[in-house]
Amino acid sequence: MFAFIARQPILDKSKSVFAYELLFRDGKSGAFPEHSEQKSKFINEHFHPLGLDDISGEKASFITFSTDTLVSRFPTSLNPESVVVELADPADTTSGLFEACQHIKQMGFKLAIDDPMMVGIKHSIFPLIDIVKVDVSKTRFETIEKHIPQYHDASVQLVAEQVNTQDNFSTCVELGFDLFQGYFFSQPEARILRQLPASKMNIVDLMGESSSSQFDINRISQIIERDATLSFLLLKFINNPMINKRFKITSLKHALNYMGEVEIKKFIALLSLTNLGDEKPLEIIHMSLVRAKFFDLLAEKRGIKNNPPIAFLVGLFSLLEGLLDQSMTDIVNQLPLSDEVNEALLGKNLEINNYMTLVRAFESALWMNVIKQAKLLNTDQKQLHMLYNQAIVWGNGVRSAISHHYPKATA
Repeated sequence: MFAFIARQPILDKSKSVFAYELLFRDGKSGAFPEHSEQKSKFINEHFHPLGLDDISGEKASFITFSTDTLVSRFPTSLNPESVVVELADPADTTSGLFEACQHIKQMGFKLAIDDPMMVGIKHSIFPLIDIVKVDVSKTRFETIEKHIPQYHDASVQLVAEQVNTQDNFSTCVELGFDLFQGYFFSQPEARILRQLPASKMNIVDLMGESSSSQFDINRISQIIERDATLSFLLLKFINNPMINKRFKITSLKHALNYMGEVEIKKFIALLSLTNLGDEKPLEIIHMSLVRAKFFDLLAEKRGIKNNPPIAFLVGLFSLLEGLLDQSMTDIVNQLPLSDEVNEALLGKNLEINNYMTLVRAFESALWMNVIKQAKLLNTDQKQLHMLYNQAIVWGNGVRSAISHHYPKATA
């Protein structure tokens, strides 16, 4: 269905993903795009379009629709159990909009509006609204505190948008918001210099092995065999259908023979990251997975092949500050990563810096930045969308392999 898209997580109070907001490059202000039949056919034939299941997995999708689409061209193929319909302009008085929203509600969809000034309760359409989104970067907390009881009285769920720090999150929880959109969960809660606990030393050893130019399978086997959870998860990762659709892998040595040294290094890195951040929201790991695969695909596209897989490792470890509540400088001083990986994590590798700017542009739907980076990397921007889509699908697949073994984050 969609080839040129970004997604942003919406989390609940426990920092678990509730839904993803989808932002479309071809739609006005990120709204649902209306392609001609010819263009839709062209996109399907030439790119890597995603369906909603590919983008959001088992989570709901918030999709903004223009008034014109809601009134006359609402896509009836969408599933009301997995899509929240967001109005582009709730104050619009276009003839037929109220009736269209009534019909959409009768179909079982929930309706959401953006209400930055918290005046939505005055709109004629408000009785139909289930979810209200408030940009907390543009709205005074005094205003929110004053108006929030009205929304609670109307049984409306409230989403705080632009929640980009842990302090913002805590404040919004106290104010009474139900859901939170922004990248606060990937930020450190408090920067403190502390040693990693002894219980994580197996993980640290694995991280070092993943970035080493040498490969000592006996040493890696010894590290993994010390921890039954690591052994179980490694085999679960490698036998995930997203990774291996043909053979059942029964041991690390079997995996090495089947997958090769570079792929095994990627997976022991993935394994270590998952266990290093087991007290943090799963979405940080998920973002790390998507970044890792995207960097890896981009490096391959650019003709860059490394052993160890530098681009993959830097993408995977790029959110360590949020996982460990430390600065990246302090982190690289504690972890036995290679100098090349350390320098890239510290922003000293120009090629990887471009990847980092690009992935942040995708995460925030900054399409002009995508175009700029495409020129710097001498890669067609639509090809970059294809690679990012592949990374999303891969990340969703690996996430499904680990989610049942991952503790629920605490608020």
